Amino acid sequence: MRHNWKIWGGSLLLIALIGGAVAWRQAVTRTAPATTTETTRGTHAATASSATVTRTRATTWQTLKHPLKLPILMYHSISHGNQLRVPAAQFRREMVYLKRHHYRTLTTQEAIRALTTNTVPQKKVVWITLDDAYRDNLTRALPILKETHLHATINVITGFTHKANHLSLAEMRAMRRTGTVDFASHTVQHLDLNALTAAQQRQELVASKRWLDRHLDQNTRLLCYPAGRANATTRKLAKAAGYQLALTTQEGVAQLKQGRYNLARLRITPGMTTATFAALVNVTNS
Repeated sequence: MRHNWKIWGGSLLLIALIGGAVAWRQAVTRTAPATTTETTRGTHAATASSATVTRTRATTWQTLKHPLKLPILMYHSISHGNQLRVPAAQFRREMVYLKRHHYRTLTTQEAIRALTTNTVPQKKVVWITLDDAYRDNLTRALPILKETHLHATINVITGFTHKANHLSLAEMRAMRRTGTVDFASHTVQHLDLNALTAAQQRQELVASKRWLDRHLDQNTRLLCYPAGRANATTRKLAKAAGYQLALTTQEGVAQLKQGRYNLARLRITPGMTTATFAALVNVTNS
């Protein structure tokens, strides 16, 4: 009898061990695919890696209790000469300030999302824009942006890409591959839209978007008005052309209540002190 109990006990122990092993293997099988998928994505090319980062950022975005106040910084040429030209040394100081004080510099896509959904990836956000697509955006601004790991949006006059002091298409493509900048429309010829007929305005808005979409393989969703001027017709045409936001030169912090096609910006002028710059971007969101 005692011998039989030993046999039964050993059998039960063996069954338990086998059952445990099966359960463990099933658990591993259920969890393995998700882990494998993420690992595989992480070993893909840079584009796949960027997509993974975007998904990670998306999960951390938070909804604000109050309407977003977004500082949109307005630069032009990074050089010397007039009120539209900020020296490279000053631009560097300002970018270093943003980096040291942990500001998140938004892409165009992120800015659209932030303003239209009232959500942010973090509380301290800023959007850097450079108008006219001067060539020194490549030679002087880009190295500083790369050094500080910040992002900027360049507003392109598509009819000026053949001019020596403006970015060429090849240069824009090379800049975009760095992941440091994206490109938006500043119309075709940089004309005062207020002085044009509706048909002429439509041509400026539609043709510039079509050029950028085709040559940069993108869906251009941002318009920056030449000299910051637009009228009610311009805003209607901008929406009809497929733009989702439009920028003016009206001074102030951008808020959605200004209207999607009438957003204010903060002009950065040559000689501005770092203290003044700090005060401009010191916006509290909650």
